[in-house]
This record gives sequence, structure tokens and C-alpha cells, in this order.
Amino acid sequence: MKSVLFFLISIFIVCSASAQSKDFTYTFYGFIRGDVFYDTRANSAPIEGIFHLYPLDKMPDANGKDLHATPSASFNVFTTRLGVDLTGPRLGSARSSAKVETDFGGFSPSNTMLRIRQAYVQLHWEKYSLLLGQTWHPLFGSVSPNILGLSTGSPFQPFNRSPQFRFEYMPHKIKLTAATIWQLQYTSNGPSGGSSTYLKNSCVPELYIGVDYISSTGWLAGAGMHMISLKPRTVSSWKEQSYKVEERMTTFSYEAHVKYTGRSFTVAAKTFLASALDHTLMMGGYGIRSIDPANGEQQYTPFRHSTSWINFTYGNKWKPALFIGYSKNLGTTHDMVSSEKYGRGLDIDQLFTLNASISYNLPHWRIGIEYSPSTAYYGSPNARNGKIEDTHSVTNHRLVGLLVYLF
Repeated sequence: MKSVLFFLISIFIVCSASAQSKDFTYTFYGFIRGDVFYDTRANSAPIEGIFHLYPLDKMPDANGKDLHATPSASFNVFTTRLGVDLTGPRLGSARSSAKVETDFGGFSPSNTMLRIRQAYVQLHWEKYSLLLGQTWHPLFGSVSPNILGLSTGSPFQPFNRSPQFRFEYMPHKIKLTAATIWQLQYTSNGPSGGSSTYLKNSCVPELYIGVDYISSTGWLAGAGMHMISLKPRTVSSWKEQSYKVEERMTTFSYEAHVKYTGRSFTVAAKTFLASALDHTLMMGGYGIRSIDPANGEQQYTPFRHSTSWINFTYGNKWKPALFIGYSKNLGTTHDMVSSEKYGRGLDIDQLFTLNASISYNLPHWRIGIEYSPSTAYYGSPNARNGKIEDTHSVTNHRLVGLLVYLF
């Protein structure tokens, strides 16, 4: 409660100061959100199970019964959100603005603590802008699914907010984006588990470049390229000795997206050739390509995933929606020499998810229900190329009810 009180007092001080200065304006916003959900089996689902990714594989007990085939249900409101948008004085010819946004989602065992969702300042010129701070990862992009579930299309759609420097150039109908990104709450996997250390030790931030075409007829289309360079280890423990090593894993991902917004409907789609994007809650990671027999220094090879989704929405007050996502494990780019691998969902060959929902929308209210079957194909990993063989399917059925009061 102290954290909540401190945040509200801070907002009051900011807003009071803004009201006393002609150079500042502010908009206070947020919502109270309640999610109730039911699953037919155990899933990979962070944040108390509300953020569904995919069903877990079968786990037979001594009698052959599946320990993961146990239904569960819950209700929570910790995704309730508070935020403030600020506009400030000009800096030369640039307009200035800022955003601070928080909720109770947390990245710890406690979901009653406030966390930073977004916190940035932005300078706007006539045709370009510069953003410094934490906001949505550029791979989340200007095209994302419109569904009721909190996962917002994950693990097919990147979901990540990170500290970054982002530059956008916006001539007529074209937007060019370049960004450098660091890790904080959403981190890559590695020998020590999920950590931002691998990127910190790399001294090379994530890099993104992209282009969007925005027409006056409702079309938006674009593409982007992403690079990540990690240092999984700086010390190797080899034959009862410790050695300083220079390891690095660098890989690229590519995406393309399109969206059409009509008078009463929207169609959107995105496709990826994804590589080591597990820190965006997509499936991916890397394995070991070679081991130096002298000191145990390792070289790495990334997994590749082909991932796509498409989303349809219709209406305004009553809004039905359909989302379809598909991901395929393409294996590693080079042969592996060890069964050790780091990432998310690397034991899944294919994943297919469908979300069908309908919501009732008023100016300050949203009420909806969503049904989502999700099928993962597990099997035996090929020790050399990381592909999954002899697969079997596992399906979870999720039912979500949503109530949001917006202010």
C-alpha cells in the first residue's frame, strides 16, 4: 500500500505542478480490469496463469495418468492500470511530451507491487521524433492483435517493453524507425536462467530498423529487421579449472506486417522468421555449436521459428473477433554438439492457437468472453539440428471472461 500511496501522491504533485504552469498539460488515464479464466490442463502461463502461452506436455505418473491434465480456474484484478500523459515546453523547435504508466502485474512472486510499464520522454519535430525511456519493443510494432486475453497474441506476437532510444523519421506516408534496446523486465535465457546480464556483458544493445507505409485509405504495411548479440558466459568451468572466455551469440530476425482498417472492421496480420526472441515471450533460443577442448569455451547456434498470425475484428459496440496463430520450429542454423539449450518452447515442433471472442463496448465499459483452444505438438528433439520428431499433440481449452472500467 505504501507503493500505491507514493505513486498517487507523485501523480498529484505532477498534476498540480502542471496545472500551475502554462507550459504543461496532462491527461490522467487508466482502468480497473477483472479477468476470470478456466483451463482444462496445466500451461506455460506467467503472472498467476493469466498470461497464457501454450499447454504443457503430458507428464505421466506411476499409473500412466497425466499429471498436467488437471483443470484450473482463477479471478484477479492486478492488471489494473494507472498512467499519465504529459506535454511540456518546447525545446528549440521540438515539442516535448512524456508518459508514465504502471500496473500491479509484477515480475516477482508478488503481484501486489507496482511496476513500471512505460516511462519515457519524447521530442517531436515536424518530420521526425526521438524517444528515450521504456516503452513497447519495436517488434511489437504498429500492428498487433486486438483480442481480449492479456497475452495479446503471444507467443506468436512479440510482447515486451524495454528501455530504448528510438528515432522515427516520418516523410509523407512513410515512417522509418531505428532503435537501440536494452533489457530490464523481459530478459533472454542462458546458462544462469533468464537474465539481462547476457546483453549487458555483450556491450551491444539490441538493434532494430523498420519501415512502414501508411495510406489515407486505411492500409498500413511494413517490415523490420532485429539483431541481438549475447555473451552467455564470461567464465568457463572446465576440468576442475576456471577460464576467462570470450563467447558471443549473434543472430537476426525478420518480420513483415499489414493492416487494413475499414469503417466497421479491421484485418491485421504479421509473420516472422524469428531467432532467439524468447525475451519477447515468443518461442526461441539457442544451443551449443562447439566446445573448445582446451578451456571449454563454447560457440552457439540459434533456433529458427517461422511464426505467423492473422486477426479479424468487426463492429464497434458489439465487437466479435477472431485470432489465428501458428508457429513452426525450423531447428538450429548449425549442428549442435550438446543437449544443453537455452530458450522457450524448444521442445515444441508446432503450435496452433485460435481465439474467438465477442465484447460489448461502451464509452467507459468493456465486457467480453473469449474461447481459445491451443494445441502444441511435442516429441523427441533431434540432438543434432534441434528439430522435433515423433510428435504427439496436447490441447488446452481456455475460457476467459473480462470486465473493464476505463477512466
